[in-house]
Amino acid sequence: MPPVFETAPDAKAIPITFASKANWEAVKKALSPESRQFAEASGFAAKPGKCLILPAADGTIAQVIFGIEDDGAKSRDPFRAGALPGLLPAGTYRFANAPHDARLAALAFALGSYRFGRYRKVDHPEVRLVPPEGVDAAELTRMAEAAYLARDLINTPSNDMGPMELETAARDLAQRFGAKFSCIEGHDLKQNFPLIHAVGMASTRPPRLIDFSWGDPAHPKVTLVGKGVCFDTGGLDLKPSSGMLIMKKDMGGAANVLALAQMVMDAKLKIRLRVLVPAVENAVAGNAFRPLDIFKSRKGITVEIGNTDAEGRLILADALALADEEKPELLIDLGTLTGAARTALGPDLPPFYTNDETLAADVARLAKTEHDPLWRMPLWPAYDSWLDSKVANITNAPSGAFAGSIVCALFLQRFVESAKSWLHVDIYGWTPSAKPGRPEGGECQAARAIYKLLSERYA
Repeated sequence: MPPVFETAPDAKAIPITFASKANWEAVKKALSPESRQFAEASGFAAKPGKCLILPAADGTIAQVIFGIEDDGAKSRDPFRAGALPGLLPAGTYRFANAPHDARLAALAFALGSYRFGRYRKVDHPEVRLVPPEGVDAAELTRMAEAAYLARDLINTPSNDMGPMELETAARDLAQRFGAKFSCIEGHDLKQNFPLIHAVGMASTRPPRLIDFSWGDPAHPKVTLVGKGVCFDTGGLDLKPSSGMLIMKKDMGGAANVLALAQMVMDAKLKIRLRVLVPAVENAVAGNAFRPLDIFKSRKGITVEIGNTDAEGRLILADALALADEEKPELLIDLGTLTGAARTALGPDLPPFYTNDETLAADVARLAKTEHDPLWRMPLWPAYDSWLDSKVANITNAPSGAFAGSIVCALFLQRFVESAKSWLHVDIYGWTPSAKPGRPEGGECQAARAIYKLLSERYA
């Protein structure tokens, strides 16, 4: 389902007027006497999220009034307009006045039109929006289509989204933009990517390392790495059923990296892009990797398995080591990695890590302007010793319950030393309950903010 923007002005587009408690009296005064009476009879009070459809004399829709927060409200949702596609009758609409941020409101309108309909018939909102004046509809379409891709991949259950299917999705994307694609599969991983092989070897669906490159080799090198655990049982350190319930989303890092790559390639940014996705299923079988097993990583670091449910950092480690060998200007990894990140910041606010102060400031700024929330956490050096093992170079899961997201980031940092800058994001990739512009289910997180970062630097 494509985004919903009209490509040309439409004089018959139905106006949507945004009303808050502060401007409601002025909005009401501008209505016709009949519409004003209808609004008063309906008890409309311009509360955020409330929608009033005003009829015309001929029975058509004259206009829509939609409640938003006051400008001075402590908490404003720039995506409030994302609720509109589920509230409006079929038709073409336009914004009659400016909400807090017309660009984000229009993007939210498109994101709120998403429905996942692979397995049953769903009613797609038959609504169109004339983009607000001065808003780049092509850019918003690019972002919305990428978000749809990430959501579709995450929402697809693991029986239809295993390592092979994730490879197919990546291959299709690469072919669409003329990228060079390769994939290493199964036992062929054992020698050069032993951690990826170890995590995925118990599954009947072979693990693989997906790899594609796009762009002029002379341009700055930017490499994206996405965690592609297509289902995570926890391995022999088995998750409880409640913890396993939505583990189809454990490839959310890969889904969001593919969404980010799609935006970059569609915008023709001047970078040499490389995308690496280690794709595995963390299964339980007689040949599954075990607690206290030791594996030598691609980088040569020996890793003791403290917990088989800390598998995401293992597959990312081998992929990051490969990416780092090329000495990219910017190396970025995304993964659904730790419950500790959710405990600290909740599902909507992923933490990010970097030692590059300029990069950190840019990410924080763009996360805010794009309403793609991210929050910086420290690569705290004093905790690095927690990774020490008595029998190997490091452990993947130190004992103790403290600072789990930080420790994971410090683990990954061990595998990055040549990249000019490195950014690690610990996403959730899921919206637990529907919000405006963000339906319940798989979610695109961090990709839009990072895309804007890359656009600023390499437009």
